[in-house]
Amino acid sequence: MGLMLYFLRHGQTAYSKTGGYCGTPENDPGLTPEGIEMAEEFADAYRSLPWEAVYVSPLQRAIQTAKPLCEAVGIKMQIRPGLQEIGYGRWEGLHPDEIDRDFHDLYVCWLTDPAWTAPPGGERGIDIARRSSAVLEEIERSHDGGNILIVSHKATIRIMLCSLMGIDVGRYRDRFEMPVAGLSIVELGSRGPHFHAIAIRSHLSEYLRSLPCT
Repeated sequence: MGLMLYFLRHGQTAYSKTGGYCGTPENDPGLTPEGIEMAEEFADAYRSLPWEAVYVSPLQRAIQTAKPLCEAVGIKMQIRPGLQEIGYGRWEGLHPDEIDRDFHDLYVCWLTDPAWTAPPGGERGIDIARRSSAVLEEIERSHDGGNILIVSHKATIRIMLCSLMGIDVGRYRDRFEMPVAGLSIVELGSRGPHFHAIAIRSHLSEYLRSLPCT
């Protein structure tokens, strides 16, 4: 078996319940009580795996999601800014309906081609692909094999999966769903990336799986 990458989206936040945009440390919501339960249930389900390392976005919701597993297995999380969510610029804290009303033409362009279009003062998809790919390259250099947990965000994980599979980064919304606490598993072997799972949530209780998960 090669290097096993476990991509975990953080648990529920107030923004994930409403679909609002938040991507920077200045707009950094923590987990809801249900989001904390999601993190704890993930830790309970996967604590028996022999983990080599845990790489985590610097945003609070990702750190809170990684914490129960790190404490359960006695491993220190490694914070990497490259795993942070898209910076939404002037759209930080806004709901899509507000953005569509106030920035309609640019919003349509961004929805159509997010790889090369950025929110005002924000990041393009290719910017996220570059910084997150640098983290994946670091992981490959540092680990010959074993299980690696990567705790990140909705768009960032989908962009990393596109990069690994050779899919146009601008199609990340069209190719992958990524609900809160969704887990995707990719093996990096001698023949390249091999997907074992995409956005599974079997580690969550039926109640947590029923909650809003944008």
